[in-house]
Amino acid sequence: MSTPEKPRDALPEDPSEDPSEAPPEDLPQGPRDESRDDLREDAERCLRALAGERARLREDQWTAIRALVVERRRALVVQRTGWGKSAVYFVATRLLRERGAGPTVIVSPLLALMRNQIDAAERAGIRARTINSANTEDWDRVFAEVEAGEVDVLLVSPERLNNPDFRDLVLPKLAAGAGLVVVDEAHCISDWGHDFRPDYRRLRTLLAELPPGVPVLATTATANARVTQDVAEQLAADDALVLRGPLERDSLHLAVVRLPDAERRIAWLGEHLDALPGSGIIYTLTVAAAHEIAGFLRERGYEVAAYSGQTEPAERLQAEQDLLDNKLKALVATSALGMGFDKPDLGFIVHVGAPQSPVAYYQQIGRAGRGVDRAEVILLPGVEDRDIWAYFASLAFPPEPVVRSTLAVLEEAGRPLSTGALEPRVDLGRSRLEMMLKVLDVDGAVRRVKGGWTATGRDWAYDRERYERVAAERSREQRAMLDYLAIEGCREEFLRRQLDDPAAAPCGRCDNCTGRHWPAEVSDAGAGQARDRLRRPGVEVAPRRMWPTGVKDDLGVAGRIPPGQQAEPGRALGRLTDIGWGNRLRELFAGPDTEISADMFDAVVKVLAAWDWEARPAGVVAIGSRSRPALVGSLGRRLAQIGRLPYLGEFVPLGEPGPRRHNSAQRLRSVWHALALPDDVAAAVRDAGGPVLLVDDRIETGWTMTVATRALRDAGAPAVLPLVLAVNA
Repeated sequence: MSTPEKPRDALPEDPSEDPSEAPPEDLPQGPRDESRDDLREDAERCLRALAGERARLREDQWTAIRALVVERRRALVVQRTGWGKSAVYFVATRLLRERGAGPTVIVSPLLALMRNQIDAAERAGIRARTINSANTEDWDRVFAEVEAGEVDVLLVSPERLNNPDFRDLVLPKLAAGAGLVVVDEAHCISDWGHDFRPDYRRLRTLLAELPPGVPVLATTATANARVTQDVAEQLAADDALVLRGPLERDSLHLAVVRLPDAERRIAWLGEHLDALPGSGIIYTLTVAAAHEIAGFLRERGYEVAAYSGQTEPAERLQAEQDLLDNKLKALVATSALGMGFDKPDLGFIVHVGAPQSPVAYYQQIGRAGRGVDRAEVILLPGVEDRDIWAYFASLAFPPEPVVRSTLAVLEEAGRPLSTGALEPRVDLGRSRLEMMLKVLDVDGAVRRVKGGWTATGRDWAYDRERYERVAAERSREQRAMLDYLAIEGCREEFLRRQLDDPAAAPCGRCDNCTGRHWPAEVSDAGAGQARDRLRRPGVEVAPRRMWPTGVKDDLGVAGRIPPGQQAEPGRALGRLTDIGWGNRLRELFAGPDTEISADMFDAVVKVLAAWDWEARPAGVVAIGSRSRPALVGSLGRRLAQIGRLPYLGEFVPLGEPGPRRHNSAQRLRSVWHALALPDDVAAAVRDAGGPVLLVDDRIETGWTMTVATRALRDAGAPAVLPLVLAVNA
């Protein structure tokens, strides 16, 4: 592999253009229009304040600014990352404010992106404030500053648009007084986009209700022709200006490295991370993989940190700053670190696992190489990628009967119901239920009010054809991602064609264009270290501590689970989403029921050996399984044998298996009466007089284990120690 070139020492910052690309100022520019030239001179002055004395406006930047400031039009700008889309709305803001307009309202999807935008605005002397879930204590002060005319830019998260108080009391005032409305990362509006967010769809209503003459700008770096058309239509303007430019990134050097298994992929990282220039991002598809890889690389001596949507906000902010300050070689991150992160000198991006869309992939790699000559972009695909894609696909908009039943529940209630109150009555998990309600809110079928959700009574049609087309598009994108891995031609050209870039052409830089491929070999020692890390067994499983809402009337339980009915923190061999044991466990559950294999049992024994329990188990009980009796039974009996413990027996499954349930209340109801503890087993538990090791094959929602624990504690077990092969996540 050739040695990466050294970064350029001085470049205009993100919003600007290299002056070498600007037209010479002494060349004829057409007939002189004094007002036009004066405005452009003002715009150039604003840009220099924002991005430095060498900055010059691109022609499309100027076209967009003039459309917003002079013509008060609605515009969609689709340009590559680093082109300078933020310069358009900051310069337009400055010009509009100087001409007496109200503040700019920017709808921005991520807190990290807001922080970067506020910093950029301050460099140009633009006073920016933000309203989001992390600064509620500042809202009153911010609103007072807006009303006093002391704020030039107000950044709002899309989730605020559906907060009842904000939507009904604050938003109308902002919309009435806005000088410019900006929709950042506008592909989120479109359900054809790779990062569709229901809250963004509400913007269509906001835009339709703006006073005449308020300009609107939508921006994105990742939109194909279909998304571009959809967003342009949602701007609620017949003459929306669409400015779409080429998406070439001449600093990116794309490559794919195929390795046979997860061990060799992270071993490859451990042996090649030093060869990657500067600092960068290592993307993973799951939270578990981010932590596994970060742990392995730290053991190899690298300064890295894990980063996901589950990371505490303060830790995320510190990790971002450490990468910005080059204190880290890499952040090992999920897609939570995406649109919102701006570090122009990122030297590399590596994906361990392929995103399910070429568009999403191009958006993520666009973070690299914005202020350096060369950035390495490497994809390490895995055999488990398709399983993870399938999981994400399962979170699509629910089928019509589920939607109709939700609407019926709301109508029959005659009062607002919170999401928690709805969950026991609808067979959907919390996150999917919330997503569905937001879509129904945008469609006018429900409304979010104080106290929860209420039905509007309006007619609503289930757009089956559209949902099926979206699902088909997602499937097509996944096939295209597989094609990207196998393509023998230019990789960047392929990605740009997926984005319908008419200027797509061979880049001359990727591994296929140059014939220079990263080596796909790792040392035996490195592979062994990675294998040891990934096969290190044992995941702690926290017990359920609260009963779900909505089951008190029929099950008689509510609130906190009494300590005398709770399990101790349990253990699992691994997570199904792990890149180590996860692969083995997924294969196990995809195959026929068999007794536990020798190597998997040995790993479970290691989990037990490392378990620092307060008191040794006095016996083993298994949860009888309809689907895997051989697996669960053999696991329980062999553990009792090797631990020289009595095998006390099994719970007996009752009745026929019902439909799969997806949320806590529904799942608890389905297992509450489906498990029986035989009298002889209960007596054996009581006679054992000590903790019980409770064995099952996997934990999905945790309610089967919770119900079984309650029965064992009621039978006299002083403690219950759950042990399973797998947890879902």
